[in-house]
Amino acid sequence: MTKENDFRKEQLKYPRVRAAYQHNKEGLKELLAKRNISNFRIDLFIRAFKKEELLEVWVKQKGDDKYLHLMDFPFCESSGALGPKRKEGDFQIPEGFYHIDRFNPSSNFHLSLGLNYPNKSDRIKGDKANPGSNIFIHGGCATIGCIPITDEKIKSLYILAVEAKTNGQTNIPVHIFPSHLDKISYDKLKANNGRHDPFWKNLKAGYDYFAREHIVPQIGVNHAGDYIISND
Repeated sequence: MTKENDFRKEQLKYPRVRAAYQHNKEGLKELLAKRNISNFRIDLFIRAFKKEELLEVWVKQKGDDKYLHLMDFPFCESSGALGPKRKEGDFQIPEGFYHIDRFNPSSNFHLSLGLNYPNKSDRIKGDKANPGSNIFIHGGCATIGCIPITDEKIKSLYILAVEAKTNGQTNIPVHIFPSHLDKISYDKLKANNGRHDPFWKNLKAGYDYFAREHIVPQIGVNHAGDYIISND
């Protein structure tokens, strides 16, 4: 089994990953240096907003508590509507609290980062027989439920994820929301599509915690599939 500190070495065996490092590494180092972060010793956090079609990248120096905003990537394309993914073939981008569970350096969409959809909440609340699977953040501009950010932009995100994992981050969180969930945005969201409000109110607790603390909360799931947000 590959050790965590050998992960970068294993990834660099793949031509697309080597090319990404060749063309994007120095620019990323300069961007991190502006946040007083050196040597790629980072933890990574990703947030995505479906209505705004925007993916936010947050980082912190290894050992620090609070995340700093690094950059944004617009979605290249989107599918489905606001609201959670509940079954295979519904074209929905999921909403909820996830983490990266796969790195694909030979993806059909250049490079891709897989999410642990369906998570425990999705398995309880979604279609029991076929809730769907294989949700990725990837290159290109095609999607039936994934988040594409173009080949060029996935290179930077992929490098950051490789570096975070290489430096010991075993769980890279990815939070996906219907939109920003500040009070004004949330009230508009609820007014236009109230049937999802109990679910969105549950997501808002995690959104609000990070907005207030810039620390990623601990996420649990109860027997009903609702998220439990804590700072333990």
